[in-house]
This record gives sequence, C-alpha cells and structure tokens, in this order.
Amino acid sequence: MDIVAFYQDNNENPDDNAFKKFHFDNNSSSGSIGNTHGGSDTPPMTPSSAFQNNNPASPSLEQQTDISAAQTTPIQQHPDEKIPHAPRTPNANYENQFIPSRPAPKPPSAQPTPQQKPVALAAKAAPSQPSSSAPAPPEVQRKKSGQQPVRDAKQAALLAQKKREDKKRKNQQIITKLKSICSEGDPTELYTDLNKIGQGASGGVYIAHENGEKTRTVAIKQMNLEQQPKKELIINEILVMKGSKHPNIVNFIDSFLVKGDLWVIMEYMEGGSLTEIVTHSVMTEGQIGAVCRETLKGLKFLHSKGVIHRDIKSDNILLNIDGNIKMTDFGFCAQINEINLKRTTMVGTPYWMAPEVVSRKEYGPKVDIWSLGIMIIEMIEGEPPYLNETPLRALYLIATNGTPRLKEPEALSYDIRKFLSWCLQVDFNKRANADELLADRFIEESDDVSSLSPLVKIARMKKDNEPNED
Repeated sequence: MDIVAFYQDNNENPDDNAFKKFHFDNNSSSGSIGNTHGGSDTPPMTPSSAFQNNNPASPSLEQQTDISAAQTTPIQQHPDEKIPHAPRTPNANYENQFIPSRPAPKPPSAQPTPQQKPVALAAKAAPSQPSSSAPAPPEVQRKKSGQQPVRDAKQAALLAQKKREDKKRKNQQIITKLKSICSEGDPTELYTDLNKIGQGASGGVYIAHENGEKTRTVAIKQMNLEQQPKKELIINEILVMKGSKHPNIVNFIDSFLVKGDLWVIMEYMEGGSLTEIVTHSVMTEGQIGAVCRETLKGLKFLHSKGVIHRDIKSDNILLNIDGNIKMTDFGFCAQINEINLKRTTMVGTPYWMAPEVVSRKEYGPKVDIWSLGIMIIEMIEGEPPYLNETPLRALYLIATNGTPRLKEPEALSYDIRKFLSWCLQVDFNKRANADELLADRFIEESDDVSSLSPLVKIARMKKDNEPNED
C-alpha cells in the first residue's frame, strides 16, 4: 500500500481516490470485510456504501455510544466465551482489499483496578512524557500560547542600568585614548585672535594666529565630546592625520583636550573647498585634470599605507589662494592590512558611494576611485548624479543603474570621457587604480594648479557678497 502516494493526491475526491488505490473484491469469501456483517445476500457496494459498511472508524451514532460505553464499563466475560481477535497477518483473501490503517481497539481488561480510569485514544497514542508536578515556566507558557513577553520592571531597570554603565565605560575608554594622543596645556595660551568661519555638525571651525608667529594662520576645529554620536571617528581622524604627512593632505599640527572640548589644530586653506568653485564657476577640462592629478597623488599615498578615505567629494578637497589642493576630513577612513584586505561597512556620503559599498559587498581602495569619478561629474555639471533624489533613493539608483550618464557627453573630449569611464567601472576589478590613472593622457596633459587660483578668488568674492544680496 503506497501511503505517501495516497496522501499526495489532494486534488481528487477522497472516496474516488481511495478506490483508485485499492481494489475491492465484492465476490470474495465470507471472511472479506464487505461480507462481515451482511452475509452472502448483500447487494453490490458503491464507493459510498462501501465506506459506510466497511470503515470501522466511522460508526453510527448509536454505535459510537456503545463503543464509548464499552471503553468505560467493565465487560463481564463468561469463562467459556472467547473474544475474537483480528488476525495479525492478512491471509490471501485480504491481499487486494482495503485494510484500514487504524487497528481495531483492544477490549478492556476483564478485571480493571479501582484506580484505572478511561483514557482517550489520542492520549494512548501520544508518547509517554516524564511526569512532572512543577508547571512550565511563564516564558515557555507565553511562547506556546503566542503571547508577547511581559517585561519585568525590575529586569528592565537592570538592563537599562547595564547599558548606561557600558556607555559610560566606553566613553571613559575614548577619553583615556584621546588624552594619550593629545598634547597637554591650554590652547588659548598658544593661539589668539580666534575668529569663527564655519559651523558643522561636529562643531565650530575657527581661524587663529600662533603666539610669537603672527604671520602663521591656523584652522581650529572645536568639538564638544558629549555631543558627538561617534567619538571613535574623531580618534580615527586624528590618528590618520598624524601619520599622513603629504603635500596633498591637510597638515595636522596639534590637538588638545580641554574641559570636555577637543581642539584640533590644522593647516589653514584660505581658498575654501572645491564645492565653492564648482558652485560659482565653470571649470575647463585642464582645470578638472589638475584637481584630479593632485587628488590622485594624495590617494596614492593613502592607499600605499593601507588607508581608504571613503568620503572623497568636493566638500573634502580644500584649496589655498595659489590653487594648491589638499584632502581633509579623515573621520570615515578605514585601515586595511594583509589580514583584512577588504571592508564591508557602508559609510560615506550616499551620492558619491561606489556600487559595492551600497550593496554591502567587500571592497578595497578602489571605492575612492569611483568617488573621484563622481567628483569629476560634479565639476562638469555642477552637482553629483541623483542630488535631487533622497539619499535612500539615490542609493537604490546607484545599485541598479550602475555607471551614471552624463547630460551632454558630446560636449566633452575623448580623453576625459575615457578617463571618466575608467573611474566609473561598476566591476571594481576593471576599475583603474591611482597609479594607472596618474599615467593617463588626460592627467599628463592637464593644467598647472596655478590655473585654479583665479577660480578661488572668484569664489571667495562671490561668497563675501552673498550676505549683501540678502
């Protein structure tokens, strides 16, 4: 009997399906199931009548009452009376007949003990469980019933206290680390004439002069540590800047920790960011090539030290009045080494992110090359692709569209289009690295950084006139 096939035929009538699987022999001997109660004069059976007569699992209401009474009432057995039992092995007459899978119930014991009680058939079929007088824990009972766990007020208070202690311990470790890398002393005695020039999410930016050297202007970044959501990024930025002395990286001078405020002293780039030039001026291909060349020099240095910047964009490219270019903002930097050659964390600014970063795949230094390509589009068109979209929508478009399209590609030379396509390869294995791009014809034929000086002056002039226009 194929039980699996029997239960798999769910699309047909159960009665018809049963007769397809099992063949009834209505002309069998008196020992057959069909003639058990009716004798030889029983008329031929239809499928429905066969199941009514032959299926012991479906007795009539009166038979059900008799069976239940038989299960709960002791049977007075005559000494000479023999109780018939169902044959244990089918004989030849049962070979092609429907045999119920449920065995006939055994008769109750002739002399039940007073403690014996009626037991349901389902309880008999269930496997024996170890008896335990203790009830199940409340958590198990709630899980079985599908109820939501009830928070214990005392347990919740302990968890909240533990979180506060962990946060306090982590902050203390960060403060200890900062004290070890910061200089001792009072920065207000070393730097004077503080003038606020900007305000960011992490704090204010000031320009000041060093005592004894009135001609040297420095930039000071002040941050209140209590207001910083990710204090570890600050430590990361200071450590990267301290170990990255390069002509195309903003020079780190010193840092101080004073009454919960962190002072980071850096080289001052009076020309502002590349964003101001992109906003107020139209750049030539030679000027775009100059920016790319200086940025690639800085990236080549960082990548050789196993550092990924992860936030290359026009806001983080600073210029001085002579057009010299330097990278800044190393808070999102990642360190890779021989053991950890790839990263998977999604950090940076969405519009400049590489597809592998958006897709949370493993990535390496070439994510900075993609961001450089987006910055080239920014210098050509005045803004990065998808800037009018929400950040979440922009991430989706980056992951699905791949290489963004230029608005007017026919207005560009072959060299810059080839260079841009090399930067914006979706497959990072086909994407160029900093060394390869520095040897490209577009970079070799680019202008000198001095060509950027007029753009810096124009941007500064327009920025100074903006408050007067309001």
